[in-house]
Amino acid sequence: MACSTVSMKLLIDSESKRVLFAEASKETVDFLFYILSLPVATVIRLLRKQGMAGSLENLYASVENLNESYIQPSQTKETLLKPSLPVGISSVPLLRMNNTTTGRNYYTCNQCRYNSTRVSDDPSAICPACSRKMEMVVPYVAPPGKEKSTEGGFVKGVVTYMIMDNLVVNPMSTISSITLLNKFNIKNVLNLLEMEVTLGMEEAVKLLKASLQSEKVLTDVFLDCK
Repeated sequence: MACSTVSMKLLIDSESKRVLFAEASKETVDFLFYILSLPVATVIRLLRKQGMAGSLENLYASVENLNESYIQPSQTKETLLKPSLPVGISSVPLLRMNNTTTGRNYYTCNQCRYNSTRVSDDPSAICPACSRKMEMVVPYVAPPGKEKSTEGGFVKGVVTYMIMDNLVVNPMSTISSITLLNKFNIKNVLNLLEMEVTLGMEEAVKLLKASLQSEKVLTDVFLDCK
């Protein structure tokens, strides 16, 4: 796993002991948004050591422990247990997983490449024409009309973003900050504390788990452990 980190500043109401919102950069928001595109198997792998509720881990373990003799010759366990990550994930800190492919690759048969229209997304697939493995990479060509960004990720970095305790994300402004303080009925600004936190892999996994269970994710992850 990558050891990259991202950070954000929490605004905390010390009286109620809750996070009101966080001020975050593009990199942090990219990380949060790309959680939505993680394959279920990748989420399970991340959360196994945290103690998952439910039965999905049992399903994962069933594939993991299944004898190879019961699996189709054209299939591998890695197809389900370590699925390829969606395009874009490779540029996001914390989501670069070991032993997973992050690009969009397709393969064809090297023997039949001049007269075959068959492609596969798995290099272990067998060509139906000559029974060889389809290991030759076919380059992916992006559709026209989309300007390529040098920033990478999902959102633009021209603004700072506001992340609510329940992970609602919006562009940040002075007016929106004041409006939120009124919404939370903050009477004494002396009760407000600012705390900068860093998201390494450990914190990211805790945040991922809390996001599946709670409506006060930032408070649960960064304050409950204090």
